[in-house]
Amino acid sequence: MPIWNPWHGCTKISPGCDHCYVYRMDAVHNKDSSKVEKTGSFNLPLRCTKSGDHKLTGSDVVYTCFSSDFFLKEADEWRRDIWEMIRFRSDLNFFIITKRIDRFRVSLPDDWAEGYENVTISCTVENQKMADYRLPIFLEVPVKHKSIICEPLLEAIDLSHYLTSAIESVIVGGESGTEARECDYDWVLSIRDQCRAAGVPFNFRQTGRHFRKDGKLYTLRRELHHSQAKKAGIDLP
Repeated sequence: MPIWNPWHGCTKISPGCDHCYVYRMDAVHNKDSSKVEKTGSFNLPLRCTKSGDHKLTGSDVVYTCFSSDFFLKEADEWRRDIWEMIRFRSDLNFFIITKRIDRFRVSLPDDWAEGYENVTISCTVENQKMADYRLPIFLEVPVKHKSIICEPLLEAIDLSHYLTSAIESVIVGGESGTEARECDYDWVLSIRDQCRAAGVPFNFRQTGRHFRKDGKLYTLRRELHHSQAKKAGIDLP
């Protein structure tokens, strides 16, 4: 699973950011997560092996900018170069998650039109307020492949108005970390049922640390978050 982080660092903008995993990891090394900097991997898609082949192969899905937000204001000028690399590597599929879909059009390339075929944008929403703010914008932006991520899921969310044919999938998950807020299985099932009614694929990705089911609150070790979600068997293809 190739991860391409062209820059590192971000600022918190909504409740889903409160216990950001990047901030947690940086704190271990006394690093200031709010300082946005280019990384040594900035031009990763262009790098080649000694034989002249690209290090990232055409079969890869490249998870892009997972230690920041792709549409961060501090990265506006850098993003122009990133879009050029994404356009050049049309053989790769780039997966981008954002909480800043309202900044999508800033530094957009001139040839974007209805979007690049090799780019998936996933808008993340953690509660109803963020869903009602971000998703109407998300549905209007020109992107060929769109998905929604409800992670960390902090409350019950009604997505039914936003599950149009433009949405290719919905991913749901609880919050990890020692300060994690609880995730209720009923919230997960509700979104699954909304996806089923709309014919949208659904994936329950992780339980999170504090997971409530049938009125009982469970505290799960990190290594169980994904396996217990998969064990629930509620994904929709």
